[in-house]
Amino acid sequence: MEGRRSLTRTPRIRNSASNGAPNYIGKCRSAARYRRSYGTGLTPLEGQTPGIKLTSIRIPTDRELPKHRDLTEKVNPEQLSLLIKKEWRLSYVTPLYRFKHTHLKSYSRQLSAFIAAEKQKGTAVEVGPETGFKVTFSTVLGLTESDEDTEAVFIQIRSRPPFAQEGAPDVVVWSGWLACVNGNAEYIGSLPVDFTCLPLFCASGAESLTSLVQSWLRNSFDCNFGQLGISSSNLKWLAAMWTGCQPAVNIRYLKLSWTLPARPPLDVSYTIHPRDAWDLWSSIHQEKDRMSAEEVNLFMRCIESNFFRHFRVHLSAGELVKVSTAVGSAHRDGKIKFLNCDYMSSILALLTESALFMMPI
Repeated sequence: MEGRRSLTRTPRIRNSASNGAPNYIGKCRSAARYRRSYGTGLTPLEGQTPGIKLTSIRIPTDRELPKHRDLTEKVNPEQLSLLIKKEWRLSYVTPLYRFKHTHLKSYSRQLSAFIAAEKQKGTAVEVGPETGFKVTFSTVLGLTESDEDTEAVFIQIRSRPPFAQEGAPDVVVWSGWLACVNGNAEYIGSLPVDFTCLPLFCASGAESLTSLVQSWLRNSFDCNFGQLGISSSNLKWLAAMWTGCQPAVNIRYLKLSWTLPARPPLDVSYTIHPRDAWDLWSSIHQEKDRMSAEEVNLFMRCIESNFFRHFRVHLSAGELVKVSTAVGSAHRDGKIKFLNCDYMSSILALLTESALFMMPI
């Protein structure tokens, strides 16, 4: 089996105020303007209510700049702590039929019984030797950004290990949540009243439990799940968005990882000093409150050109697969980690947009 090579470099990007950087950036600006917009026609899912008004979802060519927001003023700090500093695997989920926030206690009992029944049948043998499972559904108030958004729902599964001492607390073995942050108003408004739009599904824990939770949700609310990867394009947006946080929050570093089509495959990691990354971004960014796809692509082209100047490696020939900072990290396989809650809303809005783009209706 072919091995993989790895290359890690951390050269500094030339400051935009010296060393001829304006000319370098000017050359990058001469590249073709990026204004592609993708759209998809939306048609009713087979087996669901017909007559849903057709609409379309388009990837925007500009976005609002990430804003510093103290989410602890809107969201219970205890609930918020459950969402950060943990890696989440992303999925998209189609609208849930007749899901009610007022029935969460009932859903907790039903999912607990479902997991127990599946384990007894042997289909959940990978879950482990735990003696029992306790499921809790709860509403996470305050994550919404618009009137069309639905309040997030957090699901937690606890279990008592078989040899736990008497009085020992149950252990959290799985967590997940459904969210909609700044969702597309036209799409949400096109849904019948019996459908609830919570398109972003985040899971942390055993894959077998994730499958059981999704199976129960699928059977209970006539919805479907699919893996939600983070495209190279969206990773570029995240790199620029997190870099833009630098004046308010020290991102400490901007680490970008590519996979290049070499034999054997070459993995390249490029760590940039936060001040250098910010100087480059601030020299490119124009509008005060919004950022454009053209600026994001220019930012990345400048980084790739700087790397080529040092190491004669064309990063543009490969694929951006991971972005990491002290604020958060994201991987193309659909994994994300929030390390700071102050800029979560903007990132969740981008992920909600990506999930809605995958909707088959």
